[in-house]
Amino acid sequence: MDVAAYMAELGQQARAASREVARSSTAVRNQALLATADALDAARSELASANRKDLECGRDNGLDSAMLDRLELTPQRIDTMIEGLRQVAALPDPVGVITDMTYRPSGIQVGKMRVPLGVIGIIYESRPNVTVEAASLCLKSGNATILRGGSEAIHSNQAIARCLGLGLRAAGLPESAVQVVNTTDRAAVGELITMPQYVDVIVPRGGKGLIERISRDARVPVIKHLDGVCHVYIDSHADPEKALNVAVNAKTHRYGTCNTMETLLVDQEVAEDLLPLLAQRFREKSVELRGCQRTCSLIEGVVPATQEDWQAEYLAPILAVKVVDGLDGAIEHINQYSSQHTDSIITENYTRARRFLTEVDSSSVMVNASTRFADGFEYGLGAEIGISTDKIHARGPVGLEGLTSQKYVVFGDGHIRA
Repeated sequence: MDVAAYMAELGQQARAASREVARSSTAVRNQALLATADALDAARSELASANRKDLECGRDNGLDSAMLDRLELTPQRIDTMIEGLRQVAALPDPVGVITDMTYRPSGIQVGKMRVPLGVIGIIYESRPNVTVEAASLCLKSGNATILRGGSEAIHSNQAIARCLGLGLRAAGLPESAVQVVNTTDRAAVGELITMPQYVDVIVPRGGKGLIERISRDARVPVIKHLDGVCHVYIDSHADPEKALNVAVNAKTHRYGTCNTMETLLVDQEVAEDLLPLLAQRFREKSVELRGCQRTCSLIEGVVPATQEDWQAEYLAPILAVKVVDGLDGAIEHINQYSSQHTDSIITENYTRARRFLTEVDSSSVMVNASTRFADGFEYGLGAEIGISTDKIHARGPVGLEGLTSQKYVVFGDGHIRA
């Protein structure tokens, strides 16, 4: 296969399809989503068969248990994909919404209209359900998309792609509005991220190595986050019970997610009272603690932390713990080591909470809440295509509105400029 020619063909088809999708009505796009849900429901046996092939190949190729778990399409996960499509269809459509209309002294009206980005390239690993999530959000927001899943999920993704094609056809939209790259050749990624004439934005979802490569080599704008080094700071004015519950949930609810707490900061004024209680709760969950010198002096069995621990995204039952000198020390530490994903303060002091919100430079900043809430569904976006720690265009969980841009619209009545 000539990969460059193949990817250029996908790009040309996506660009043409994006114009048709952008001018389609909300009802038509919703029809495509609902028809895809029906097609997935009818194709359960085909999806299961294709997924078994991927799982068998994965085991033969030595994929670890965590990767195989993400790869598996269980009946429940198929149910979730179907329900997700129906939920996205029920969401408000951002496309065409006009806001900020004002009259100017000249008599013209000026406002902003939400418009699709155009063609979105999405590069992801292992989880075939991402194919449906990404396609549904792109389609609902009036975009065409090119999806390049991991080679380990090629059969599952192709089976899902057939269902997406059926849904698009049922709504009268071009099947090329959602295209799944059908080659496992890694050169396809290199082509996809260097086609600015066809692709308007790239969204990588995967490990740090993948995202670093995409960010380095892309000639197309990238919406990304590299890692999730999330903090919870327990202030001296914290409610102890809230502090314990939030900290334990932020770390142990799920270990392998980007919004899981990786570093716990505790004000020196309450460390002596709270750290032994926190250590007990974490040990009950078999979490390994790596602490600063003051932490090690207050609780037994803590592994001394190294400099690398303060910037580590463990994605595992390991937690870095540091005693800090009040709010100033916490903000200084977070702004030095945070990946600008999600950080939270536990306090009953309104002034301190407001200062934390103002001075911590992350895409999500929380008060008295677990970092695990940094999620498109929890934020009321319905779903997300990823979480962005960039500062331009979209920041935080990227839902439908994040897949659109704005253009100025002007209304006049024969107005001419004097």
